[in-house]
Amino acid sequence: MRPLHPSIAPALSFNGGFVDTVGFLALQGLFTAHVTGNFVTLGVSIVHGTSGALAKLLALPVFVLVVGLTHLAASALHRRNLASLHLLMIAHTVLLGLFLALAVWLGPFKDGDSIAALLTGMVGVSAMAIQNALSRQHLKAAPPTTLMTGNVTQVAIDVFTLIGLRDAEERAAVMARLGPIGKNLLGFTVGCIGSALLYLVIGLWCLSVPLAVAAWACWATATERSAVTP
Repeated sequence: MRPLHPSIAPALSFNGGFVDTVGFLALQGLFTAHVTGNFVTLGVSIVHGTSGALAKLLALPVFVLVVGLTHLAASALHRRNLASLHLLMIAHTVLLGLFLALAVWLGPFKDGDSIAALLTGMVGVSAMAIQNALSRQHLKAAPPTTLMTGNVTQVAIDVFTLIGLRDAEERAAVMARLGPIGKNLLGFTVGCIGSALLYLVIGLWCLSVPLAVAAWACWATATERSAVTP
């Protein structure tokens, strides 16, 4: 079986940073991908009396539920010899499209706990839950595409390891590991910065960018599937 397109993981990392940043900006501090960060912003909401506390409380159970359902769906598709990565990428892309449509239609969101904001936010959380599940199950050889703390830690360890490492083979192994992590970190960083700038210019329509990236990933996984399936 041919490996997946090498740009899929960095592209999904770009989307991880992009969608998380837009969610934070537009939905009163809601993290759609890094859901545990919502506990921090929940505390801020309580202290400052700002809206969005309910959305932050709902994000984790919704995320866990969708990750679990994605795992069950992937297992069922695998048992039927279907291309689970491609089909679940399509589901992820559809949810991103719905996230964009709801955000543009119902936004801007002055109250993070309004029905409109909750509906939009949980669709975004669901989309990113699928991406997280796919990263764990189908991109096991690639670094995480949304949780960058572990990636930064590994980069720091590897860089300082290289300082005193003389063995050529060990250095090559460390460098080989640094490459994919660096690409994912770069993609995530560009996604965060690019989303903020585009949000200032075109508002919630900027979510069309990660939708386009996800659509490309669907095409890339379909291409890989056709290359390995008789």
